[in-house]
Amino acid sequence: MYNDIIFKLGEFATEAMIYEVSCFPSFGLVSPVSSGSHTDMDYFTFIDSTTALNRYFLEMAYAGYSNDPINKIFAHARKIGEKAEKAMFAKTNGVNTHKGMIFVLGLGITASSKILYDGRDFNEISKLIKSMTAGIVESELKNLSTKTSLTHGEKIFLEYGISGVRGEAEMGFPIVFNYALDLYDSTKELGQNNRLVQALLGIMSQCKDTTILHRHDYDTLLNLQKNSEILINLGGFNNSDNIYEINNLNYHNEKNGISPGGCADLLALTVFISKLKESFFS
Repeated sequence: MYNDIIFKLGEFATEAMIYEVSCFPSFGLVSPVSSGSHTDMDYFTFIDSTTALNRYFLEMAYAGYSNDPINKIFAHARKIGEKAEKAMFAKTNGVNTHKGMIFVLGLGITASSKILYDGRDFNEISKLIKSMTAGIVESELKNLSTKTSLTHGEKIFLEYGISGVRGEAEMGFPIVFNYALDLYDSTKELGQNNRLVQALLGIMSQCKDTTILHRHDYDTLLNLQKNSEILINLGGFNNSDNIYEINNLNYHNEKNGISPGGCADLLALTVFISKLKESFFS
């Protein structure tokens, strides 16, 4: 029985990654019809990476389906994540397609598996992610002055004080659980592609995306948040009058090399959690 649960979680993770890269317009992200703001990757790069990562998400699901304490489970999952990163880079010839996704979806699948093992409620998943990642910002971002080599996320924390994906995780991914999940689940009538784009717009309106900060600046991030919020407040795809402006925002991002990569990771987590909720908690 538990193998069925593990395989189903792996299936949802793979679906979530494919859904994320398959929707369009995606505002500078890679899609089947465009490489977006990227010159070093395309849709097939993402498919290659996704197939390489599938086994590691299954391993994370196995790690979570356990009686072990959460700190041990988290440590185990992060080691699996390190192996997943190496496999990704090997498959893509060094292109970073899914580094953030490995962390975000990895937490989602590990925590969900533990919740299912314990027989706990759906609303415990976000709380468990908080518990698993408690102190991660303090331990990994607060003492950077002595480091000689900094990651993109570490540089952004020093410059802007924004904790990025670690901070989102430590809060239990509130953008996903408190906002994007309802937005995604309530727009099935839009069709699969448009509800994905609608959810992405909503996430962009709220997420302090460090991918954008790394490649651009704070004003670029604020403008994207503002423009996305305006479109969502006007109904997004629920209002046909917005289609021109949605396409225009996509064109603007592609033209200016803006790519909301952190938002893409949260979109995939939203899809994963939606499928999980429907399958196991409905």
